[in-house]
Amino acid sequence: MAYEPLYLAYLVYFNRDRDYFECHEVLEELWLAKGRDPLYKGLLQVAVGLYHFRNRNVRGGLLMLSGAAAKLQDYPEDALGIDLGKLIHEVKAYVEQLTTYRERPFPYYDLTIEIIDPQLAGEVESQASVIVPNHPQRRGPQRPSSRH
Repeated sequence: MAYEPLYLAYLVYFNRDRDYFECHEVLEELWLAKGRDPLYKGLLQVAVGLYHFRNRNVRGGLLMLSGAAAKLQDYPEDALGIDLGKLIHEVKAYVEQLTTYRERPFPYYDLTIEIIDPQLAGEVESQASVIVPNHPQRRGPQRPSSRH
């Protein structure tokens, strides 16, 4: 089974670059192409939740990560060649911490999506060699430049 190039890009941006904005961009395109599949939506929301919390938007992080956990929990623990069960556990732990953030603040930390399918690992490694990291990372959508 060959994996979708946009999914591979998502994993590269998520694990290697920690570029959660770009994760959103590539996975939203795949999510739409796949008929708004809730599995892709959940993975998209993990990235968006981390993006929000990293940018000090606790409420946005909590809402996105809570939604992600709810969507992902109904899928097999090894869906899409990743350790989805581990990711769900880590997302739920993040949600618990964010729920009490006012009383017990904590520093932001990244998550890593563990790849368990050797074929997926190879495809991600291959994609990583051609995907150039965004430096600096984009902070939001960018308008096309206009010529006057």
